[in-house]
Amino acid sequence: MVKMSVLVLAAGSGKRFGGIESKIFARLDNQPLFLRALQLFVNREDVAQTILVVSPRDLDQMKSKYGANLGFMGVQLVAGGDERFHSVANGLAAINDDAEYVAVHDAARVCVAAEWIDAIFAAAQKSGAAAPVIPVTSTLKRVGPDHLIGETVPRDGLYMSQTPQIFRRSILVKAYEWLKNRPADRPPVTDDAQLVTESGGAVTAVEGDARNIKITTRGDLVLAGAVLKALPQRPVSRRGAFEEAQW
Repeated sequence: MVKMSVLVLAAGSGKRFGGIESKIFARLDNQPLFLRALQLFVNREDVAQTILVVSPRDLDQMKSKYGANLGFMGVQLVAGGDERFHSVANGLAAINDDAEYVAVHDAARVCVAAEWIDAIFAAAQKSGAAAPVIPVTSTLKRVGPDHLIGETVPRDGLYMSQTPQIFRRSILVKAYEWLKNRPADRPPVTDDAQLVTESGGAVTAVEGDARNIKITTRGDLVLAGAVLKALPQRPVSRRGAFEEAQW
């Protein structure tokens, strides 16, 4: 069986979420968000390695409070960087030498069905790289610095990108090598599909799902809780499972 290594990114600032503690420690149905994100992958037969990339400011807390449990789950901890692409680069450096595919997933996306990951991985194995997308359905407006609505942007052919995004390792590594000499006037790098396409690669678009929301504010926790209850669930082994009190 072809297997992948997984980078779960939990190193963002989470400023819009608010609060003293980082967003990744927020609880959804009594489990921290980072754990719910990890559980999407740790019990999959096609996952050989799972790496949790956390902000340096959260690393000590993660190790002291959750390190033993994460070790039991087989999860490696890696310190992230200032920007998302720095965190991915740090995670890539920790990938096993024999890893053929790499999945990159935002820890703030916990509402993901196993079948969706299956479809993305299958597409990546065919083309080398795949990412889930959903069409833009709302009317798009460009707003100026004066807060006045300007032009309406045609939404034909526009899609919103989601994660997990899965790549043949060599493709993602090549993109990050190219990043070192990326022109400074380019737009900020906000996901890995962008980096791969900018560096000359091709990424297959896989049909995403609107339920795969990214938790950005505390209000999103309520929505995510409702979505989780409605998602199809696969039976999983007890590997890495703990009582809620242990988390």
